[in-house]
Amino acid sequence: MGRIALGALGALAFGAASAAWAADKPDWAFPVTDKVQPTMVPDDGKPKTAPGSSRSYTRAQIEDLYNPPDWYPDQHPAMPTVVSNGRAPEIRACIACHLPTGTGHTESANMAGLPAAYLMQQVEDYKTGARKGSGSMLAIAKAITPEENKAAADYFASLKPRVWIRVMETDTVLKTYVAAGNKRAIHPDHVFEPLANRIIEVGENENRLFNRDPGSGFVAFVPKGSVAKGKALVEAGGAQACASCHGEGNKGTKDLPGLAGRTPTYIVRQLFMIQNGERAGMNVEPMKAIVAKLTVDDMLNVAAYLGSLEP
Repeated sequence: MGRIALGALGALAFGAASAAWAADKPDWAFPVTDKVQPTMVPDDGKPKTAPGSSRSYTRAQIEDLYNPPDWYPDQHPAMPTVVSNGRAPEIRACIACHLPTGTGHTESANMAGLPAAYLMQQVEDYKTGARKGSGSMLAIAKAITPEENKAAADYFASLKPRVWIRVMETDTVLKTYVAAGNKRAIHPDHVFEPLANRIIEVGENENRLFNRDPGSGFVAFVPKGSVAKGKALVEAGGAQACASCHGEGNKGTKDLPGLAGRTPTYIVRQLFMIQNGERAGMNVEPMKAIVAKLTVDDMLNVAAYLGSLEP
């Protein structure tokens, strides 16, 4: 997320950065495939389809990280090879995680419409080790060429941001588990549990989620009152604080990423990793003092509000 100008948070008098301060890691924002998976109906081996698409893919084809599905080829520009197929075995296809629309899933980044130079810098930060937190991106960054990096960045920068997240305030949620690929899904037991101080994001349609279908987004369940609390944090400090750097409506500028409509758990992850030093680099320096003494609840509230905005 880079230089998220959460000046609002600095205005809340959290005080100067303290080396001793560190929020507890919000495991719900860092999905890792559960070692014990619920019993699921086995795949029938038949090709899968998507609404409005003439294409079909088997489960094996959908899970091919070097030739993932492109359900709607008429809805995006021509993809560079590094985006559509990667370069085996070092570089998996970008769309395997980020989708042809750039919107990604909750465990990955939404890159649609981000500045190309900013995207290229993130890869460089992974390559140098300034940015951590993704083993796959660390490996890809070390193997990718400058030409491939630019081609991918230009492609995702050319995509139009779209509404991908529906934020809903609630007290309870259906129990979830983390399936293969770090994708959160509804547990087949279909029992409710307290949401508590978490954000839980699941696909609006799980079949489409697991089929890497970019035609269906996500719902983010957030605690009641969190959107209003986040709005107060983000707008405190004058000139709508965050928007003073990230553009009107927090939709981004030619240099900095938009925050509006971004995946809430992704925002929490980035705030936390900036605070604990896992994410550094040129774009992050201005954020260090701002996030230094945030609590996880602060991060949650900010993320809930930003996620509720139209990108």
